[in-house]
Amino acid sequence: MSIASALSAHAPLDGAISSAIWGQLPGGEPVRLFTLRNALGMRVSISDLGATLVSWQAPDRGGRLGEILLNHATPAAYLESPGYLGGLIGRWANRIAGARFTLDGIDYALDRNEGGNLLHGGASGFHRALWHAKDHDGALVMRLNSPEGDAGFPGNVAVQVRYALDDDGTLSIDYEARTDAPTPINLTSHGYFNLSGKPGTDIKGHILSIDADAYLEVDAKLIPTRTASVAGTAFDFRQGAPIGVRLDWPNAQLAQAGGFDHCFVLRNTAPEERSQVRPVARLYDPGSGRELTVLTDQRGLQFYSGHKLAGTHALRSGLCLEASAFPNQVNMPDAESVMFRPGQVYRQHTAYRVSVAEEA
Repeated sequence: MSIASALSAHAPLDGAISSAIWGQLPGGEPVRLFTLRNALGMRVSISDLGATLVSWQAPDRGGRLGEILLNHATPAAYLESPGYLGGLIGRWANRIAGARFTLDGIDYALDRNEGGNLLHGGASGFHRALWHAKDHDGALVMRLNSPEGDAGFPGNVAVQVRYALDDDGTLSIDYEARTDAPTPINLTSHGYFNLSGKPGTDIKGHILSIDADAYLEVDAKLIPTRTASVAGTAFDFRQGAPIGVRLDWPNAQLAQAGGFDHCFVLRNTAPEERSQVRPVARLYDPGSGRELTVLTDQRGLQFYSGHKLAGTHALRSGLCLEASAFPNQVNMPDAESVMFRPGQVYRQHTAYRVSVAEEA
């Protein structure tokens, strides 16, 4: 069933969220779409397959609704696609070098699903799992149990994500996870945004700002090698800049990655400040007037310019702004900060606020 057909068949749950059968998995399990609405007329649809952000209908400056997320038409397409469109990523967002890490003197070998590295939780990460969903006080709460050995990670992990859409256009994503054995945890949402509302158009005209003085340079396998200043480089988004212009700058890092696929070191990341939720990025589309503000309590923001999109989606027809810990942090000097032990709770709060602005 197409997204449009599923949305037209929506039935209310116990609360304010509506739901519809969208399709089924190869084993016959039904896949559902859940839709949240607000007073602005926005509609955000999320699937229990991968806790995936499937659709976000948002008004432009003329009040016309348009789709601002890249998506696939069917659940089967999400299972077949390598693009992680809209998926909730875990247990580990981004890359782990060599698909290996050491914890408490024990070496762990993980799923090598990107050359020799682990990427986004492995080939069967959280984005491919069927989550349990329910309405809780007008928010959509999804839960998943990840068993010990999942993609090679230790410990049984219980994960919960809560999606809530406010009347000011803010989609809040609250994550929690608990484990019964020491294990790394790092979650994110992998939505591809295009604020124009015009499918197939590129994002080069979007204006981006990121509150970061530094970013992580990467090697040929996109593993961080060092922290570098953004000053005087294509990576300086401290003032808003058109993405297309920056993509055209001569830069060895851009050439190596094929575009932007780098983690920015967000400001206010001193240990005593890391729990503070603050605005960290702004994306503006001059044509539609739509503006996206990213707020998070995380240390890093991965900006991916969509240069590897394929199939039904054109190159650079969407971009990702993924809040999380640093790529490969499990193998960095501060690895302990992303290791969780029994009795500890992983928590993250990230929000995406969509509004209309008359100018950049």
